[in-house]
Amino acid sequence: MRIVIGEDSALFREGLARILADAGYAVVATASDAPSTVDAVLEHGPDLAVVDIRMPPEGRDDGARAAREIRAARPGQPIVLLSQHVETRHSVELVPTGGFGYLLKDRVLDVADFLDALERVAAGGSALDPEVVSRLIGQRREIDRLARLSPREREVLTLMAEGRTNRGIARRLHLTERTVETHTGSIIGKLGLVPSDEDHIRVLAVLAHLEAHPQG
Repeated sequence: MRIVIGEDSALFREGLARILADAGYAVVATASDAPSTVDAVLEHGPDLAVVDIRMPPEGRDDGARAAREIRAARPGQPIVLLSQHVETRHSVELVPTGGFGYLLKDRVLDVADFLDALERVAAGGSALDPEVVSRLIGQRREIDRLARLSPREREVLTLMAEGRTNRGIARRLHLTERTVETHTGSIIGKLGLVPSDEDHIRVLAVLAHLEAHPQG
């Protein structure tokens, strides 16, 4: 897999590049600011772009805006956004397009899970950080549609939003795949979602909340 890294911290950038190289990936370019990240992705056409949300020149949401610019120029370009803190509003536009991940930087320390997330996104899937999902699901009111879900369905929803397969969810929760399929169908039905795209149905439920309740 060919990867471009956009990250302003030299220490984190080089550490990430080393992790990826050790895992057998080719880091074809690195950039320290948003404009350079866009240029690098457009020049190299990588299999995946890993981009920090907060980057120069403004040091705010430049990385997220760079991701949108990249997608405008290269539709379908797989992108993983990294953030030091949960900033869920940046996920709204990119999640339903697939090939998108939003992870907290601490997740890089769990190398196996991090690389698994990168593989899912590069393959056109999605990956949301567990803490992002927990924040979305945890800040509910009784009037919210998510209040209709049972505790077990919320657990399944959390893992669905991370991009886990039915088999992966079954292993995590010690359930059968058939039981997970039943929970998934129940979740979709309770939230009134239409599974028009099987590749991205696992993030539609969380996206429904994300669009209704964007967080800063």
